Amino acid sequence: MSAKIIGLPWVEKYRPNKLDDLISHQEIISTIQKFIDNQQLPHLLFYGPPGTGKTSTILAVAKQLYGVKNFKKMVLELNASDDRGIGVVRSEILNFASTASLHCKGFKVIILDECDAMTRDAQAALRRVMEKYTKNVRFCLICNYLGKLIPAIQSRCTRFRFAPLSKDQMMPRINHVVEEEGINIDQSGMELLLKLAEGDMRRSLNILQASHLAFNKVTEDIVYKVTGRPNRNDIRKLMEWLLNQDIKYCIENIQELMIENGLALNDVLTDLYEEVCEADLPEIPKAELLSTLADIEYRLNIGASEKIQLAVIVAAFSKVRNTVPRMEE
Repeated sequence: MSAKIIGLPWVEKYRPNKLDDLISHQEIISTIQKFIDNQQLPHLLFYGPPGTGKTSTILAVAKQLYGVKNFKKMVLELNASDDRGIGVVRSEILNFASTASLHCKGFKVIILDECDAMTRDAQAALRRVMEKYTKNVRFCLICNYLGKLIPAIQSRCTRFRFAPLSKDQMMPRINHVVEEEGINIDQSGMELLLKLAEGDMRRSLNILQASHLAFNKVTEDIVYKVTGRPNRNDIRKLMEWLLNQDIKYCIENIQELMIENGLALNDVLTDLYEEVCEADLPEIPKAELLSTLADIEYRLNIGASEKIQLAVIVAAFSKVRNTVPRMEE
């Protein structure tokens, strides 16, 4: 039935509509199902990395409680990263929470997505609303970083952590989408797709959709092109240069490789880190390299020059190359 919907992104097209459709976190789902069966749903707090099913879970709960007909009347969805000040708590949330519904018996649900972006004043005001209008409404707060919520908010909710999905959990849903959409994908493309998704179901579907629409067949090379990540063979070549060639040669060739493939140094850094971890190097030089790569990533994220940071990478490997022989002797 979902395959007939035209024009929707696949992350919405294949979003689960009931708890039974969810592919992971069975302990969390069974606990929430017991809350629903006993009509004792508490305020909920879902936290964890993006794309792990937090929003899908609460939407499935709401659809199960009210059905499609009453969903919009009984559920208020807000993205707290857009409406994050105290004003939205005092107006929109308070108005919705303070009134009982005439359409459907029972409590209403307020879903606050990305609530870790709310100001502390807004969180303090929300705490009082949650406490005062429990008879009328249940809150579901969704965030990536639990530490950004004040303790008073956390203590009023039943907390559930959504961990990144495993490849085994993601595979059945990906295979379902592949079958529904008639996608031509080979085994290497599938494995790379699951690896680059890093447990994020949303990311995996976005990569799959972009790859399928841009090319007839989804392969390993296509996934690399669509995601803008460097090919593993290029990273191995780059590692070989860094460990065996002089500084000038490395800088010139790495810059040329990045320009040819449209790569950012941050992307190269991510895959270079994995290659360093797997490299057969003594522990102390390897630790120094990893520490340097971490510092470079931080500097890049605050706006440092890519050209200078590339030189720092080459210099760090040159230093290791000069110390390793002495250590081996």
